[in-house]
Amino acid sequence: MMHAKALTRITYLVLLALLLLAPTLGLYPVFVMKLLCFALFACAFNLLLGFTGLLSFGHAAFFGSAAYVTGWFVKSQGWTPEMAILAGGVAAGLIGLMVGLVAIRRQGIYFAMITLAIAQMIYFVCLQASFTGGEDGLQGVPRGNLFGLISLQSDTTLYYFVAAVFVLSFLVIGRVVNSPFGQVLKMIRENEPRAVSLGYQVDRYKLLAFVLSAALAGVAGALKTIVMGFATLTDVHWSMSGEVILMTLLGGVGTFFGPVFGAGIVISLQNLLADKVGSWVTVIIGVIFVLCVLTFRKGVVGELQAFRERRRRAAL
Repeated sequence: MMHAKALTRITYLVLLALLLLAPTLGLYPVFVMKLLCFALFACAFNLLLGFTGLLSFGHAAFFGSAAYVTGWFVKSQGWTPEMAILAGGVAAGLIGLMVGLVAIRRQGIYFAMITLAIAQMIYFVCLQASFTGGEDGLQGVPRGNLFGLISLQSDTTLYYFVAAVFVLSFLVIGRVVNSPFGQVLKMIRENEPRAVSLGYQVDRYKLLAFVLSAALAGVAGALKTIVMGFATLTDVHWSMSGEVILMTLLGGVGTFFGPVFGAGIVISLQNLLADKVGSWVTVIIGVIFVLCVLTFRKGVVGELQAFRERRRRAAL
């Protein structure tokens, strides 16, 4: 068991080193930043689905609403990027609280459909509201100066800021999952009636997990606006919710690194194939997803972990 923990720590240290060295390895910083934003989005969604067992079809509402809030505060109000990102995360968390209060008492497909319906309502608001720019979205959002002092115009400077936020958020998710609160969430996922019989107020735990997931998804959307310089209806569209589900399932539901890996596959394919095959990139990603589901039922990372566990048991 100690050997497995040591191997996991070494893996994360290597990945952290690669993250820090990425700008020197010839990788396009904006592409890596976009990947980190969506990786954080997928990790936030995995906190809800993988560790609590709640399937939301409306997580784009939190991602996109925070993107708009951050873009508006930076462009129209002149806020510094860190304050605007914080505002985006808080706004997404508050929306998550309102959605959760309505949806959390339902389970399964009913919960999923309620989240989808409310997300579509939020999409309509973003389409009609004046501050969102309607169909044109918010364009030309400036990167600004971090804490009013450090210019983020340089891709490298902005990259390290995004990487720092991603690592901090990833550690927060890890701390939540490995805390007593996280253990209760896992118990709710595995056997909710048993959790109720033990005296846990299940709805409160699920609501808090939902709000945390929504807030972290909002941070991802806020970062994306700062990196790309715009927020559009695509960010809040239902297809974005489907995309984050795809990323999470592809990498491995209920694993820490799986959503990051899944986001890397999807964003990389979109970046590599968009100019070559156009809209067919969606079909190609769909085929890859079907093949992975048929071959790797637990996701790529999930299957690797299961294989390592089988080898460990065989060695005992």
